[in-house]
Amino acid sequence: MYAISLGDDAELRPLEPWHAGEFLAHLERGREFIEQYIPFGTTETDLPSARAKLQRYADMRAADTGSLHGLWLEGTLVGGVLFLNFDAATGNCEVGCWLEPAATGRGLVTRAMRVLIDWAVEQRGVHRVEWVAASLNQPSLNVARRLGMTRDGVRREAHPYGGVRHDLEVWSVLAPEWRAARVRAAHNDH
Repeated sequence: MYAISLGDDAELRPLEPWHAGEFLAHLERGREFIEQYIPFGTTETDLPSARAKLQRYADMRAADTGSLHGLWLEGTLVGGVLFLNFDAATGNCEVGCWLEPAATGRGLVTRAMRVLIDWAVEQRGVHRVEWVAASLNQPSLNVARRLGMTRDGVRREAHPYGGVRHDLEVWSVLAPEWRAARVRAAHNDH
């Protein structure tokens, strides 16, 4: 398929059902860290369940409602980025991410998310890209900030998870804002 270089021996690639073994191994390495604020990977504990998760997203891709994209660092799957609630007709989508601990602090999610948002805005005509994260998940909120998103608000105690009702922060970037920021970044590179 494709592999998009993110620099530093990192690549963004499709994450598909045939990656189930690699996906499961990645989840096993990062499960405790990944599941701090989101249930992503909690039910994927063997090859059939890992394959089923990847197949659900492959079906979403086919239906044009979502997709998974893996992050490989030096040839090892270490996390990913995804589209949720992708709705080209209304021009809205949600994006998200997950990483195992060994891959944090390298800017992989920010770099990969720029690729996804560029594609959504420029190729698919998406107007609003949304990011939702628990208020305690500072690394995730920091990515939203780095992407130039605006905090729209807080859904107080909206996410019961791990015995706690977490506040969820909603961040977004609109297509004109995204394009303006890309122009500024390109201008600053010269």
